[in-house]
Amino acid sequence: MPQPDHVSIYDLPDPSELDADMAEYFAICAEKLGMVPNVLKTFSRNQDKLRAFATFYNTLMLGESKLSKLEREMIAVVVSSANRCFYCLVAHGQAVRKLSGDPELGEMLVMNYRVAKLDPRQRAMLDFAWKLTTTPWEVDEPDRDLLRAAGLDESEIFDLSDVIGFFNMSNRFAIASDMMPNREYHRMDRD
Repeated sequence: MPQPDHVSIYDLPDPSELDADMAEYFAICAEKLGMVPNVLKTFSRNQDKLRAFATFYNTLMLGESKLSKLEREMIAVVVSSANRCFYCLVAHGQAVRKLSGDPELGEMLVMNYRVAKLDPRQRAMLDFAWKLTTTPWEVDEPDRDLLRAAGLDESEIFDLSDVIGFFNMSNRFAIASDMMPNREYHRMDRD
């Protein structure tokens, strides 16, 4: 059964109405990804917010960090699993498949990250991501000590917390707007 055909609940501007910088950004996405992600199309309703979202996302997920790109995508999937965010599970599950070269890893993280064979560092990060997402009021110094014991330094804990916070925000926006993932994600990096 196919997913619904809409991008989100919002009426979206025609791409010809985009400011020059955002039109160029969409063109780069189309060239590199073969599509413009529906999250960007949805944010195009407000180009200032689109710019802020794109800048923050690119800094967080593609910028310099001691967390690998794969680790950041794994965190995105686990947070999205806790929140049951269809859009992000599909989109970031695909990124995990691509970056890991393992089509099963993305599926395990989507359903239950605890079944995946993870190294202690990754397990500690994902346990923290799950707890900060599902019971944030319970997070305290012993939780950060577990991260340190797994080898994370303060800058990595900062970046980990930032990625977790971002995806909790973006999951809620995606769910509230009934955002659908681009169909292309479903087929990508399955072999």
